[in-house]
Amino acid sequence: MSSSSIGVAVIGAGMAGRAHVAGYRAATAVHSAGLPEVRFVAVCDVNGTIAKETADRFGYQRAETSWQAVADAPDIDVVSVVVANTLHREIVEGLLAAGKHVLCEKPLAPSVEDAQAMVAAAAASDRQTATGFTFRRSPAINAVREQLESGVIGRPLHLDAHYWCDYGCDAMAPMSWRYKGGPGSGALADIGAHLIDMAEFLCGPVESVSGAVLATYITERHLPVGAVVGHALAAVSEETEPVENEDLVSFTARFTSGATATLSASRTAYGHPNALGFEIFAETGAATFDLARASEFGFVDRSAPHATHGYRQVLVGPEHPYVTGGLPMDFPGVGRNLRLLRAVVTSAENGGAAVSVS
Repeated sequence: MSSSSIGVAVIGAGMAGRAHVAGYRAATAVHSAGLPEVRFVAVCDVNGTIAKETADRFGYQRAETSWQAVADAPDIDVVSVVVANTLHREIVEGLLAAGKHVLCEKPLAPSVEDAQAMVAAAAASDRQTATGFTFRRSPAINAVREQLESGVIGRPLHLDAHYWCDYGCDAMAPMSWRYKGGPGSGALADIGAHLIDMAEFLCGPVESVSGAVLATYITERHLPVGAVVGHALAAVSEETEPVENEDLVSFTARFTSGATATLSASRTAYGHPNALGFEIFAETGAATFDLARASEFGFVDRSAPHATHGYRQVLVGPEHPYVTGGLPMDFPGVGRNLRLLRAVVTSAENGGAAVSVS
């Protein structure tokens, strides 16, 4: 890799892939001066038409249709992997072997074993690796975390959090890889992975989960006639296939600190396109967050006199984390996140029994 420039590529030109494509273009605008020049080299997708449309739209030099072409390209240094979860391991290991730096979307893999193998491959390389738990760099969520870590409102007692989406509400939404893969690979892996990571980010390690329920409300979906990008509606055929995973997951968690949580994730939450939110109660205060109002958080403590005591709106600003430095990705314990997802599935398969997280 040149010290004066970095060549980037994105594998996967769907909804999330396009966010990565756009994100690289914005990186030099939101981060500090003095960074290497970013060269926008390639967008890769098995659908060549979509790859070319995305590359042209965002000003990338070329389109590719195989990840191997990206791995072999000498002008590419950094690669985002934004494809179906079952494809992550092969592609990431291949890219690392080719000497690329890799940013892989969450969940890292469809199983703990695959994730562990990927982490081992990353550790054996001298490349930079990361995964896309982006809410760890939300200024408002970090501001709440700072209040908890400072002890100003005491230790956390209970977290009530949700990640609700409605992309699966329409029974005529076409079948895609998101509806395949077995229990735990649906709402839990797709959006619950973010929820669980955020919960540990705020409250520390989860000790056990219990009361887990996995529910599927739309049990079959029509196959699309053509290509489908992300969650978009598209023309469908008369042929259907069974949905293999859950539309909703709900469970409780206990943290090693003694705090507790109630958590739910749904892709059939009508009227909520992308609703991540939480309320966290501590010994002498509380805080709230709503992704629909991402530049603010609610906060209450004992500082106000009784006559005006209550929640107040706090707008994030330069004194809060990451406002002036952009919103980079982070690299949390990806293997742990997969173990937590598996524990939730195990609890659901055993009638909600408590499952420790090792």
